Amino acid sequence: MIDRRAFLSIGAALLATGCAPGQRAIELGQELKALVDDPLQPLSGLSVLVQHRGRSVYEAQFGRRWIAPAGSGQKDLPITADTLFRVASLSKLVLGVGAMRLVDAGRLDLDADVSDVLGYRLRNPRFPDQPLTARMFLTHTSSLTDEGGLFVPAGETMQHFLATRERCWADVKPGSFFQYSNLGYGFLAGLLERASGMRFDVFMQQQVLAPLAMQGGYEATQLPPEQLANVATLYRKQGAGEKWNATGPWVAQADDFHAEPPTATPGLDGYLLGSNGSLFGPQGRLRTRVRDLGTIAAMFCAGGTLADSTTFLSKASIAAMTSERWRFDEAAKNGDNLGGRFQAWGTGLQHYIDRSAPHWGDRLLAEGGLTAWGHHGFSYGLQSGLMFEPVSQTAVIYVIGGHSADPGANRGRYSSYPAWEEQVHQRLWTRALDDRKV
Repeated sequence: MIDRRAFLSIGAALLATGCAPGQRAIELGQELKALVDDPLQPLSGLSVLVQHRGRSVYEAQFGRRWIAPAGSGQKDLPITADTLFRVASLSKLVLGVGAMRLVDAGRLDLDADVSDVLGYRLRNPRFPDQPLTARMFLTHTSSLTDEGGLFVPAGETMQHFLATRERCWADVKPGSFFQYSNLGYGFLAGLLERASGMRFDVFMQQQVLAPLAMQGGYEATQLPPEQLANVATLYRKQGAGEKWNATGPWVAQADDFHAEPPTATPGLDGYLLGSNGSLFGPQGRLRTRVRDLGTIAAMFCAGGTLADSTTFLSKASIAAMTSERWRFDEAAKNGDNLGGRFQAWGTGLQHYIDRSAPHWGDRLLAEGGLTAWGHHGFSYGLQSGLMFEPVSQTAVIYVIGGHSADPGANRGRYSSYPAWEEQVHQRLWTRALDDRKV
């Protein structure tokens, strides 16, 4: 919920400038462009969207989706509204939506033993009598970790992988400790396959992306040619094993399909449903547009309904996702907050609860007073965020296509986010608050 006093103070400051709405949009664009073009810590590109009650109040793109190699004679390609990004862990948020579609259809019980769906018994070997549930995986409290790997290699099953790699399991009772797990979402993808009777990428296309008219998908080779041509390459100013060099060249990290077209995921010939859902990159390989993520944000803000008033998720499912299931407690040592980024979690969604200290916390506004739900993503130089405040129905979505400096060495003033991402939060949420009617 937005703190009313914080909102009024911010709104008054904005109104005091005497700027008309169009002028404020121009000034915001200038500020974001300056952030992208910062001579000390530039960004390769940025795409942003601000919404209020499902309506876009600000949308803009800056920088490049592809940077031509020096001496190639080719031209850089700009980011546009139709640019698709590999959105990193925002893919998990979209998977969570797919899981709740199965819950609404009566095909998945969040609190039942997952063994009932899998067809084999799954336990943390240190706690053999404790059942594991889908909700535990969605809340990162299953005790499954990334210590043994982020995904299961092609040719191996999830069942065998988890049974033979003890490091995958934390020595904590399932349900009692938060530990962010990419591998856990690979497991979830297989669980959704068993519950739906469809391969994960097909299920997500049919049950989530297509009904929401979203472009993209989890498998790049399946994108239509016009969408594939619009996929952004992800960048860092850091080569393999090299130090960061903010004044050096941009180095492609992922999705450089101009240099080499995508190749099919190995291990899909004769694939058995549920055997290894991690093959499809459910934890981070969704490619889609920022405005398509806006469709999901608008759906959440509207309590599960779409613009045409049809129900996409039930109110019960929305309530389940936006009900807090874990909150970091320093004294109880009940989780790993990843350097302050994670303070609370719902079912498949992060809860931003406005905790802050110098260079630490999940605060989204320097002034404080704002809590929200959503998810962040971070991989291969990309940084992304989808956050919404249900009461006021405001939402902020953005994707940074590449950063030039070490994020760990450049935390923001009042949060654990990198300085440049903290500035994106500040500018976009200020705009969202400005547009909200008291």
